[in-house]
Amino acid sequence: MKAAGFGIPAQFALLSLAWGSSFLFIKVGLTGLSPAQVVWARMVLGALTLAVVVVVRRRPLPRGRVIWGHLAVVALLLCVVPFLLFAWAEQHISSGLASIFNATTPLLTMIAGAVALRGERLTRAKVLGLLLGFAGVLTIVGVWRGLGAGGDLTAQLACLGATTSYGVAFGYLRRFVSPHGFDAPAHAFVQVLIGAAVLVALTPTLAGAPVHLTGPVVWSMVALGVLSTGLAYVWNNNIVAAWGAANAAAVTYLTPVVGVLLGVLLLGEPLSWHQPAGALLVIAGILVAHGRLRPAARTPARSGAEP
Repeated sequence: MKAAGFGIPAQFALLSLAWGSSFLFIKVGLTGLSPAQVVWARMVLGALTLAVVVVVRRRPLPRGRVIWGHLAVVALLLCVVPFLLFAWAEQHISSGLASIFNATTPLLTMIAGAVALRGERLTRAKVLGLLLGFAGVLTIVGVWRGLGAGGDLTAQLACLGATTSYGVAFGYLRRFVSPHGFDAPAHAFVQVLIGAAVLVALTPTLAGAPVHLTGPVVWSMVALGVLSTGLAYVWNNNIVAAWGAANAAAVTYLTPVVGVLLGVLLLGEPLSWHQPAGALLVIAGILVAHGRLRPAARTPARSGAEP
């Protein structure tokens, strides 16, 4: 399937850039907006973008109070809560570090699935992957230098809280929403719409914070809402449909690379050696947990055969 004139490989590249650069857009937005105002812009512009997609493609919306109730829970767990946590955290840590913590999402999703879903038990490979991922998080934080050294510990914990919220949301989606077989862009639109409605309802409270709109702030919010929140859902859905969920998940490995490079090159953010090293451990943990990294099986030697 093609969307917006792009083939699947191009959409994969665009998705990596959109999600990886979202942390840069948040950082720039915070120069003129509060964290909640950044999320307000992200959700509202994302909902408008997905509304256009749904109307153009004539996608039917899910019906029934029960499914809308489930999507409201997903909107809070997958959008409102993690977006607010990441935006708040980036007031205290670099955008590149936030993108590195975002790479822990698959591991925390696995833990949430093991707790909430039948048949998602923790195998030996998954436990080993989780241990590698945990070692990666400790490496990113740099615990040997003291907790929080080189970065605000509370902000780093907020990032982990955001990815935990993602993990719980994905488990909730699989249990209560996916079995209904709704059209992905339509249910993505509904969840972002509900999240946007929550932020719009809080507008009188959010308006009290000072606003300093500049060109970079405005364009960063447009990119964050339209690309990283709106079109990214469409691209991800197309990639999953064409390549399968496992291959589509490879975008997780590229997101921190994009986030770190943009932070260093465009914002001049510092980068310590242990942060990318920890990210590699996290990615290794994901690969091990999903059976992508396995030791080569030994073949018993046969008489007269080459070793």
